[in-house]
Amino acid sequence: MEPFRLTATQTLEKFRDGSLTVEEYARSLLSRIEERDAAVQAWAYLNPEYVIQQAKQLDAVPPEKRGPLHGVAIAVKDIMHTKDMPTQHNSPIYEDNESKVDAAAVATLRHAGALILGKATTTEFASITAGPKTRNPHDPTRTPGGSSSGSAAAVADFQAPIGLGTQTGGSTIRPGSFNGIYAFKPTWNSISREGLKFYSLILDTIGFFARSVEDFGLLADVFALEDDVPPNTEFSIKGAKFALVKTMVWPQAGPGTVAALEAGAKLLREHGAEVEEIELPAEFDRMPEWHHTVLHSDGRPTFLPEYRIAKEKLSPFLAYHVENGLNISRAAQLEAFDGIAALRPKIDAIAGRYAAILTPSVVDEAPVGRHSTGSPAFNAIWTALHTPVVNIPGFKGENGMPIGLSLVAPRYHDRHLLAVSKAVGAIFQPEN
Repeated sequence: MEPFRLTATQTLEKFRDGSLTVEEYARSLLSRIEERDAAVQAWAYLNPEYVIQQAKQLDAVPPEKRGPLHGVAIAVKDIMHTKDMPTQHNSPIYEDNESKVDAAAVATLRHAGALILGKATTTEFASITAGPKTRNPHDPTRTPGGSSSGSAAAVADFQAPIGLGTQTGGSTIRPGSFNGIYAFKPTWNSISREGLKFYSLILDTIGFFARSVEDFGLLADVFALEDDVPPNTEFSIKGAKFALVKTMVWPQAGPGTVAALEAGAKLLREHGAEVEEIELPAEFDRMPEWHHTVLHSDGRPTFLPEYRIAKEKLSPFLAYHVENGLNISRAAQLEAFDGIAALRPKIDAIAGRYAAILTPSVVDEAPVGRHSTGSPAFNAIWTALHTPVVNIPGFKGENGMPIGLSLVAPRYHDRHLLAVSKAVGAIFQPEN
């Protein structure tokens, strides 16, 4: 197997047994990027010479001093500060901007020995404006999703084993589904967001892309994600109980998602699980509306500086936030903030009765074109509820494009969710 195809876990094994150097690995990734960049265009910034420089420095570290992610290449979403690369937010306001400091997540990864490969593309300020230049590796006429477009596409196209993303609506889980890879949105605020461009303090969550659940386990160790009760690492589908939740936005589901959810539930039952279809209580029905209110309300102060300094360079959609174009009252803001907060312990109680909730990741396959990165309808409620979510790949839509399904657990049950996701992924992927 060529080194660029290795998962992070596989790469570390080869570094440890001496069969691969970081420099050899880096050159393999760079060769892959050179071959595929014109088709995928996942990178906002990448300096091959600096990548090799980092690789040589990592190879020089004695084995006993190497970090837990020694040499593992990471694609960083270009809204996170990096001290040695520009952070541009896909905005002309920040073109060639040098921050001279690492975001907390980047600093943590760097300390663990990771190879910071480059900055991956994003929509403007990680918003739901038109997509960046990046294309879906499975079909270049389609979007890779957003806003974490480049990170997801790079991982799916074997240009990096791990990608950093963020999610305010569906910017981690949706691209994971569209690109046919695993995506993990941890519990809100379980990973420091210091050093990234905020959209919404209440919603923004750092997430990850990978081609194996085991790689998420490595990241969970590095970022000290811990449950109160250690998870069952030998979790078995047989005898487990899952809730199937279509949610209040189910009428938006396309044929690909309808078929995938039916197939996923069928596979779980065939492997000995109990799958109970449930409806969330009616009090959850306003969640999409409340998420929308929070997003637009939090966008007002977030983009005020750019609006004041360079309004002509800010997209009309983001200027609309600052101008409160939707005329959202402070009373409506508070109703949304408090309504969502009241439902968080209630979803914890519901999800806690099951191994996980099985629910859609996307409306359907990735749409054609890059004018839209797709709808976050099936992700937004879980983002607002702060629950951990993993996209499990393994299904296809009517056009042969990837479709994943989401597993959801209560807040701060991230390790448990990863254990369940590993077992579910093992049956969803091989059989589809």
